[in-house]
Amino acid sequence: MRCSSKFIYSADMLQYHFHNDHPFNQKRVLLTKELLETSSLLDETDIIAPRKATEDELALFHDRRYIEAVKKAGAGLLSPNEAMHFGLDTDDTPVFDHMHEASSYLVGGTLTAVDAVLNGQADHALNLGGGLHHGFKRKASGFCIYNDGAIAIEYIRKNYGMKVLYVDTDAHHGDGVQWAFYEDSDVCTLSIHETGRYLFPGTGNVNERGIKSGHGYTFNVPIDAFTEDASFIHIYETALRHVIEFFKPDVIVTQNGADAHMYDPLTHLCSTMETFEAIPLLAHKLAHEYCDGRWIATGGGGYDMWRAVPRAWAQIWSVMKTGQVQTGLLPDSWCRNWNKKSPVELPLTWHDSPNIVPDIPRAPDIAEKNDLALQQVLKYAPHSKTCK
Repeated sequence: MRCSSKFIYSADMLQYHFHNDHPFNQKRVLLTKELLETSSLLDETDIIAPRKATEDELALFHDRRYIEAVKKAGAGLLSPNEAMHFGLDTDDTPVFDHMHEASSYLVGGTLTAVDAVLNGQADHALNLGGGLHHGFKRKASGFCIYNDGAIAIEYIRKNYGMKVLYVDTDAHHGDGVQWAFYEDSDVCTLSIHETGRYLFPGTGNVNERGIKSGHGYTFNVPIDAFTEDASFIHIYETALRHVIEFFKPDVIVTQNGADAHMYDPLTHLCSTMETFEAIPLLAHKLAHEYCDGRWIATGGGGYDMWRAVPRAWAQIWSVMKTGQVQTGLLPDSWCRNWNKKSPVELPLTWHDSPNIVPDIPRAPDIAEKNDLALQQVLKYAPHSKTCK
């Protein structure tokens, strides 16, 4: 199925850069864009430049005192005590010049994607610079300064009055977005992530289900370390089908962290590209079944920026534009160009070799434990339930 889709990009998005040794590196967005271009999947007519989010838009979610602190930090005017109070200048989220402006472009990119879809310019839109799901109302966290997902969802609610399903498949729990809408029955969040027993931020348990009017609209499936493709895909497909039938959203927003990949240095999951092909295929299918195609996707985590992230993220765009994933060899020109700069040998194919995943003796036990978590979630999302 070919659809009208828009790809959000400009060099302004690459200015979100902490320092050269920081694991969060937006060069992965550029690698993905060039992979798509050399694969003849992306051309200039597909691209929309992001705008910079206004302070009023940032304040849809963030406290204005926090926004002022970010502006001061980027200008070198924030005291150490103020920085500590707002979660800035930490190892995870160090201060850098013009950080407010750089962060505002990432948020503006997601808002640009929202408007493109909800104004009817496109069925789908992709902002790989977004997906900063750990940002809180008054505090930076986990590489995230402004939470573009939370801002975009509130923007949709305010300007379009639509019910939003937020689906987060980053290896880290989508905590910032979850807590932003924990009391809201018009926003449903589903996060599938590595269990917090081993991984930041330590939240995302099955019993986190929302409170007050939002009770029953938060879903978490924490999966065990060393989870492989078959278990991850089963959890994702089963949970998403149940939750979307339960909630019946008007629009889907997905956060597509690529850090569940076997190569990722910060997590403990064992997915290959098979998982990152299944994720957008089902999101695309269900967006058309339930939301007239309305699907806004963002990037997120992903710290093997050479071998894993470009292929995983390129498949999202491939599905958006063509309805299919890519197979076979990667473009030779892309491999030759980036191999000169990469510290590791780049893969030559869209798929991973099966031998990249080591033998995991506990694999059946891991899958069984994941299924138990899934069953706890499913009993809260019966197919027949309606929200209103």
